[in-house]
Amino acid sequence: MSVKEPVFLACAGLECYSCCRSLQYIYLLFSFLLNRHYFALPTNPGEQFFMFCTLSAWLITKAGRPFEQPQEYDDPNAVISNILSELRSFGRPVDFPPSKLKAGYGEQACYVLDCLADEALKYSGFSWKRPVYPTEELEEEEITEDDAELTLNKLEEDVVEEESDNEENFIDLNVLKAQTYKSDMNDSTKQEEILQSTTDAAEWNLEVERVLPQLKVTVRTDNKDWRIHVDQIHQHKDGIESSLKETRGYLDKLHNEISRTLEKINSREKYINSQLEHLVQEYRSAQALLSEAKEKYQEGSGGVTERSRVLSEITEVLEKVKQETEEKGSSMTDGAPLVKIKQALTKLKQETIQMDIQIGVMEHTLLQSKLKEKSNMTRDMHATVIPEPTVLPSWCLVQ
Repeated sequence: MSVKEPVFLACAGLECYSCCRSLQYIYLLFSFLLNRHYFALPTNPGEQFFMFCTLSAWLITKAGRPFEQPQEYDDPNAVISNILSELRSFGRPVDFPPSKLKAGYGEQACYVLDCLADEALKYSGFSWKRPVYPTEELEEEEITEDDAELTLNKLEEDVVEEESDNEENFIDLNVLKAQTYKSDMNDSTKQEEILQSTTDAAEWNLEVERVLPQLKVTVRTDNKDWRIHVDQIHQHKDGIESSLKETRGYLDKLHNEISRTLEKINSREKYINSQLEHLVQEYRSAQALLSEAKEKYQEGSGGVTERSRVLSEITEVLEKVKQETEEKGSSMTDGAPLVKIKQALTKLKQETIQMDIQIGVMEHTLLQSKLKEKSNMTRDMHATVIPEPTVLPSWCLVQ
């Protein structure tokens, strides 16, 4: 998470009543407890994604861009695409796929919120104030400690720290001082006597080896102390001011040279413009003639295109007529249809003759049956009535 996140959260908490447009958004802002690592670690992807979209939309509106507040049932891909398009419109690079933002947490989500928070603070005119350091009570004596300088108080502090770390045996310095003082008093009272040690050398060496690890003192310098940082800031400030005094003269000289060069360039430009004014006029007239020629060319090309289309249509019609003419000519010169017609006529004549024969046979058969029937009727009549001479009808005589 970036350094600006606490500022962004503070602004969101203080201005939510005036900036939120719906009670739902106020409820969302206060229903989730946002900690520093909310968008860095996965807790609840659905909740984190919805919170990410909501905060992004709010930041975009705070940056002076209208953005519709996302809802729970909106398409995630569409919402992410809209947020990334707004981020690109601010001039921020997006070198990761949109699918990285669907989880609602991670490096990409923190990057998007960081950029949108920057744009919102920039649009609202936010500026950082100078830090106010808390006043602390100074100690009575401040002794500059060095790695090579060891004092009795430092030794006692280190012994206390080692005692808190491990519960090993240690030497009590007060007892040691008392014993030393007593020995000094005894030595002062017995200066005339011969000094002779009653301590065994082997036991002394063993005691030294046992106590030696506890007598090691290490002085650690804390690089995170804000006083060291303030001193470094003052040192860097002094160095910058001293360097600025040296370079200011060179920068002023360079500024004067650049100013003179720009004045010369402006004067030369004016001179060239005055000398080439007639050429510029000719160029403008030539540009006007060229534009007129282009317009005429476009009109002519439009007419050519229309005529080309008409020509293609006429060519198609001509091809069809040629094809039909060739088909008719080939059919006229070909004798196969005539032969077929003659064969068909011959076949029709044969069939006609056969039909005439069949018709004659049928008429003869019909006549025979009629005559037979009539003779039978006459015989029956003669059997009951006096027979009379038989008179044939006229159509029988014709036959």
